[in-house]
Amino acid sequence: MKIAYILNTYPQPSHSFIRREITALEAAGHEVFRFAMRAPDVALVDAQDKAEEARTHYVLAAGGGALSAAILRVLLRSPMRFGKALGHVWNAARRAETGLFRHLIYLAEACYLRAQLDNSGVQHLHAHFGTNATMVAMLCHILGGPRYSFTTHGPEEFDSPRALSLDAKVRYSGFAVAISQFGRSQLCRWADPADWKRIKVVHCGIEPAKFPAPTPLPDGPRRLVSIGRFVEQKGQLAVINAMALLRDSHPDLRLTLIGDGELRGEIEAEIARHGLQDRITLTGWLDEAQVTSELAAAHGLVMPSFAEGLPMVVMEAMAAARPVIATYIAGTPELVQPGQTGWLVPAGDVSALAEAMAALHDAPLAALEEMGTKARTRVFARHDVSLEAAKLAELMANPAR
Repeated sequence: MKIAYILNTYPQPSHSFIRREITALEAAGHEVFRFAMRAPDVALVDAQDKAEEARTHYVLAAGGGALSAAILRVLLRSPMRFGKALGHVWNAARRAETGLFRHLIYLAEACYLRAQLDNSGVQHLHAHFGTNATMVAMLCHILGGPRYSFTTHGPEEFDSPRALSLDAKVRYSGFAVAISQFGRSQLCRWADPADWKRIKVVHCGIEPAKFPAPTPLPDGPRRLVSIGRFVEQKGQLAVINAMALLRDSHPDLRLTLIGDGELRGEIEAEIARHGLQDRITLTGWLDEAQVTSELAAAHGLVMPSFAEGLPMVVMEAMAAARPVIATYIAGTPELVQPGQTGWLVPAGDVSALAEAMAALHDAPLAALEEMGTKARTRVFARHDVSLEAAKLAELMANPAR
């Protein structure tokens, strides 16, 4: 099957799950075209991401002339379809915060995409995130392009479901994907009940082959690692405050924060305010091999998120046989089992987070190793990317199922 992936900004350091999904589809014999509206806005450090950038067709890079020509071509060839798409743009813009002009750009992008797909043999479009990329895929379909599907991750899509016209995006899709049962429930909230049958669960996946026999837990002071964008929803400030609570009782506990983002300055200031510069390390973004190395050197992962979908880093930590401390939100409890594979705490509860971190610190290595073994078994059973990509491909071939 020939498939086109429709994305907003691609690749991104935090979107390795998309790259893995595409790679798994290609390994199964499918041909995948990559279309993104714009190039990455951060420096890429992973060689695999750099290779993806070279293989991606960037729509806005074509320029205003090419997009205008595409609009004219669709208008002359399919005026009724263009009128229908324009009506959807008008309806969506009335509900959105971004306004009509932004939605007219989406229509121009859809016209350009429609032209690029002519004679390509592409049978199906798939978008990630229920935001503008899915709007472009939907409009392209309305303009006569292939059927489409999209994967929602959360939490952003579920923060503004009406503004994003999630109901229309589900209605016109061949199917819509959620990455957890929780995510499916949120799509069902906003979709017409008649369309619930279109909403499927396909997990994001990891590559088991990249997680051979795990590195034994290290001796010495206990070390936690946290991985993610430095944004409000990831809750890094909460874990810094938890470290401050443990300052006197657990002076040898260490934390490494991997990632970067708009809150970096505030995070650095909070670390300095508590005098934790010698206990908390900021690495910036690391490539996949470096992240694997950091997990191997840690005793567990801590994810203090306030809002999530189902974090890939939780899956990667479990695959590396590391216990996980996470918050009881969204799809996370579907994977992390308290007392078995880690700890779950209420989001925003710094005291409970500190207690879980202390529990990991105080637990015997043998207990942590047993948790890690159970975590590894569970994530391999539920999140093998080859199996999940096969589910996705089957849905693409038979969307009515």
